[in-house]
Amino acid sequence: MKYLLAFVICINIFSNTTGQDRQLPGNIKMAAHPRLLLLKDEERSIRTAIASDPLWKKMHETILQECETIISAPPMERVQVGRRLLDTSREALRRIFYLSYAYRVTQEEKYADRVKKELLSVCQFSDWNPSHFLDVAEMTLAVSIGYDWLFDKLSDDEKQLIREAIVKKGLEPSFDKQYNWFLEANQNWNQVCNAGMTYGALVVWDEHPELSKEVVQRALNTIHLPMDQYKPDGGYPEGYGYWNYGTSFNVMFLSAIEKVFNTDFGLTKIPGFMNTAGFMENMTGSTGYCYNWADCLLTGTLKPTMFWFAQRNSDPSLLWQEKRYLLEADYSRFTKERLLPNVMIWGKDIALSKVTEPKTRVWIGQGESPVAAMRTSWSNDAIYAGLKAGTPASGHGHMDVGSFIMESDGVRWASDLGMQEYESLESRGMEIFGKTQDATRWTIYRMNSYSHNILTVDSSQQAVTGYAAIDKFSDDPNFSFAISDITSAYKGQLAVAKRGLAIKEGKYVVVQDELTAPGKQVKVRWAMLTSADVKIKNGNMAELTKDGKKLTLKVMSSKNIEVKTWSTAPTNDFDAPNPGTVLVGFEVIVPANENVSQTVFLIPGSSKKMPKATVTALQDWK
Repeated sequence: MKYLLAFVICINIFSNTTGQDRQLPGNIKMAAHPRLLLLKDEERSIRTAIASDPLWKKMHETILQECETIISAPPMERVQVGRRLLDTSREALRRIFYLSYAYRVTQEEKYADRVKKELLSVCQFSDWNPSHFLDVAEMTLAVSIGYDWLFDKLSDDEKQLIREAIVKKGLEPSFDKQYNWFLEANQNWNQVCNAGMTYGALVVWDEHPELSKEVVQRALNTIHLPMDQYKPDGGYPEGYGYWNYGTSFNVMFLSAIEKVFNTDFGLTKIPGFMNTAGFMENMTGSTGYCYNWADCLLTGTLKPTMFWFAQRNSDPSLLWQEKRYLLEADYSRFTKERLLPNVMIWGKDIALSKVTEPKTRVWIGQGESPVAAMRTSWSNDAIYAGLKAGTPASGHGHMDVGSFIMESDGVRWASDLGMQEYESLESRGMEIFGKTQDATRWTIYRMNSYSHNILTVDSSQQAVTGYAAIDKFSDDPNFSFAISDITSAYKGQLAVAKRGLAIKEGKYVVVQDELTAPGKQVKVRWAMLTSADVKIKNGNMAELTKDGKKLTLKVMSSKNIEVKTWSTAPTNDFDAPNPGTVLVGFEVIVPANENVSQTVFLIPGSSKKMPKATVTALQDWK
């Protein structure tokens, strides 16, 4: 049988790669439906939470209100944009999950009736676009939840139609080598696709036990690849946005297999994975904006998956940022989150009154994308600063080795433009995910060196093969800092390049660079992207203003410098516009083999008094 052959190949390649036994038992008898996420009668505890806590009641009512909007809209149609059906698959998941949740908790027939319409509509699509398998994965997961949770409301003919779609449009294409490269991937594709296929397998197990077992076993043998990337501290190599994608589906997978098999097969013991909620919590600044390095948007958002981690780690403080969102007056913006019902499923047993402020104010993660985040407190007007090391060659990475962000007084002063929407580039025939030095990706302004808060040397791009760690750090509240040797990102451009980022005395931020030129003269640009208004003062100073707040940028350098600004207007017709932003910084000429030290002070207006601008060599930071 073709499935068995593919399964044997998969086992030979991937089995026991971590030395743990992840083999399914020989004889498996499935429990009755529903068997995914929320078992029979578990909705009772959701009803109890709704009745006892006004915030849970508000979240529940927000989901129901959105269901009314869904009911008033026509059923899903197969609309493909470029090479992706992904928007359609995601909307199907959002609709079916919301409506299925609404039916499970309220038992109102109108929700069940609309789930049926959505299921029958998408199951009659010609296909779920296997050439971009994320589309298949999300659609399969959506249909599986609807089928499982509405099982008793479906006729035999409807069940057969839905099962056939799951098998023919979902599971079977996942054995085609054209599409299943995700099995060898160590990033979000693996997590999302294995989750989707596993959900499909678990709901059709009774009718297709051999196929289903192969699919689930394959997932158990391969999903460790992206989970291994959380080592050693829980950092996620692809950043905030893709954490919310890959990790969320990884947790959906874990939750499903735990419910069905009463074990996670040791997967949560993979070092770093259960610590990753700490990473995510620290990637949100005091302003509520996220630290949006790599392909990521700026806006922070409520993350349902954090409730699973808080529950499993018995650590309500992991929900400090989520509680902040739940205290907002308007929940309507959360209804774009297709996994929003998980807040109720995983959060129902957590008393929000027990969500206390995290104890630590400095977070350091190594791994493929090392990053440091530090703050003076967990309040909304605290100083928050982050330093990004790593490599441009990481998944969805940018040329941002050594970049930083900074906030104070409720304002994001040092910013990152984040991602450009993929279709705007792919529609022009551009290949945007290359990782070679000459890849098209590095012609895109938001992804290359020129738009980031880094050093650029002779207008050159950073070296794609470069990699930097966080080499030294401190969590001393009087002098919290992180230092990274970023030399390898400037191969052939600088002989030595080190950057340190610090919060001094809880009052201001220091960005310090120590450079050595190679055997030739070079011109080095220091730049910081900001959405503030910039006024140059006294050559080595600039005053930034935004939202009625001020920040002073002051430079001390062993070379004569003059602070200036550069436009962020697109340089190519395919670049996205960057309105309301500007680069502020300076340039220095460094003779061959000469050393340069330069320190930038970022001083919030609330600091009242200008600090003494003293400079200490990075090796003496302690």
